[in-house]
Amino acid sequence: MTEITIPLSKKKNLLMLLGAAIFVLLGGLFIVRPENFTSPFHQNIALIRLVGLLSVVFFGTCAIYGIIKLFDKKHGLIINKEGIFDNTNASSIGLISWADILSVETQSIMTTRFLLIFIKNPEDYLTRAKGLKRKLLHTNFKMYGTPLSIISNSIKFNFDDLEDLVKANLNEYQKINAI
Repeated sequence: MTEITIPLSKKKNLLMLLGAAIFVLLGGLFIVRPENFTSPFHQNIALIRLVGLLSVVFFGTCAIYGIIKLFDKKHGLIINKEGIFDNTNASSIGLISWADILSVETQSIMTTRFLLIFIKNPEDYLTRAKGLKRKLLHTNFKMYGTPLSIISNSIKFNFDDLEDLVKANLNEYQKINAI
């Protein structure tokens, strides 16, 4: 099995960072000038401020993550004989061993597609994570039945090609180890 390295996409990361910054600014305006965002249908200034605060907190966190990823020198994904080393998103856990992987499925939320990596021992991966990352993995586990997912939004690689590559390498590993 040949090692394949897929870099993080600085362009996609900059676009995410720009989008997050815009929402942080808009959220700030909702907090400072909520009266500018009332309408005949909606005049609750407290709710407008709350939406602004939530926007600043959520998209501010996204912006901080985007800045960190912008300067991240590691590859987004490394696929080799050991497994998949994932560094694509905030809930990335690092090495996902081929021996742990049961199957790979594609899921979509709106226009974002991602690979769900179903594993034999999800609790092992959940206990490897700490803090916010553990909460993100646990949320994935409750929603999809696995804590692990890989998105292509942050890497320089086509999603369909990524799906084919991961599935082909998993099949190769399973064939070699079925003997």
